[in-house]
Amino acid sequence: MNWLSNLYVVAALWAFDSTPARGQLAGHGGPVRAIAISSDGDSALSGSFDTSAVRWSLKIESAEQVLRFHSDAVNAVVFLRDGRMATAGADARIAIWTSGRDQPDQVFEGHHAPIVSLAVSPDGTRLASASWDHMVGVWSLTGGVPQMLKGHTQNVNGVAFSADGQSLVSVGYDRELRIWPMVAGVPDVVLLPSPLNAVAVAPDGEIITGGGDGKMRLLTSDGRETGEVQVGSTPIVALAISSDGTLIAVTAIGGGVSVIDRKARSIVQSLAVQGAPIWSVAFLPDNATLLTGGADGGIRRWNARTGDPVGSSPQAVQGDPLASYAGDRGAEVFKACVACHTLSAREPPRAGPTLDGLYGRRIASLPGYRFSDALTKLDIIWTPETVARLFELGPNTYTPGTKMPEQRIGSVEDRKALTGFLGRATSGPR
Repeated sequence: MNWLSNLYVVAALWAFDSTPARGQLAGHGGPVRAIAISSDGDSALSGSFDTSAVRWSLKIESAEQVLRFHSDAVNAVVFLRDGRMATAGADARIAIWTSGRDQPDQVFEGHHAPIVSLAVSPDGTRLASASWDHMVGVWSLTGGVPQMLKGHTQNVNGVAFSADGQSLVSVGYDRELRIWPMVAGVPDVVLLPSPLNAVAVAPDGEIITGGGDGKMRLLTSDGRETGEVQVGSTPIVALAISSDGTLIAVTAIGGGVSVIDRKARSIVQSLAVQGAPIWSVAFLPDNATLLTGGADGGIRRWNARTGDPVGSSPQAVQGDPLASYAGDRGAEVFKACVACHTLSAREPPRAGPTLDGLYGRRIASLPGYRFSDALTKLDIIWTPETVARLFELGPNTYTPGTKMPEQRIGSVEDRKALTGFLGRATSGPR
């Protein structure tokens, strides 16, 4: 199975704390899956497992706009050349946004599985998408007809335009790197030794890709391999290249961030990341500052040349949202749920609906949360008994069509502890 397909299950095991700290951008309720930087370096755009995207001011280190449209995780974000934004997610849709508007200007549909990568052509007229439906989408931003490029036999995980915009590079779990001409023609196909999870193109046209074997590979614009760097022993999750093409930032699943000198083909810095894994990276236009997005929902700044954090300590311990329930067995069981669900409606929203006032509520009836159609057709009222049944059978069996990660609680005592805890923690003022 594609290891990326297990991403959301892994995500549900991470708790988060939204307490702001200087040098950090905090507010997402789940892993930060994507980061983009505006051309002037004043703004950042992030996408998260919590189904939202956020536009941030990097000058004042605060959120300027929360973009809510997608019904599932937001896996890819980009700034367009005209200042607008594009977001794409596990709901297989692409939304085009104008700053300040609370709904998309336009929605592109055509994929049939999660979209995990976006790229904008150098002239700003086209948007490319990589999807787990094995296709690459090319969308006109000026009103033209979209194209769906077929050829990959497994999940497409990354996409990037060539430096001159005349071709498009895609990489997939099928180990193929494909170079698609933007005019009629057959793509060049390069078969590499490992499944491929990310791709970028340098200003001089060199192609950089990251694989499931922990190696970063470099290729000429026509697909000839010129070098590789062993970054680690686990799959590469994401990579980014500085705008001057000198540095590459690479992060691997379960590990930190390595900064690579592209010309020297060597690691020059390793960021001292502790705690939650890093799943997204992006360089600012100064070619020295790096933003990382973590599984804890936090976005942090780093000096990529020195490896030092900017403005805050990476060793800062994340707060425990269940600290007030220390010693409560039910709270211990609930820890596997806290990344997706809040106990109070006053907390920032996360990937799943708040559990505030849970007992007595009909399934899929909470106002303001987008539930799957399948859940709205179920006849379930949440009680201690139905919650216990949910975790005895598992969400996929008891609530078919759910987006909730599959998990069961085998112990009768643990199920009873959890349902008792939810009764105490989700009712009354907190």
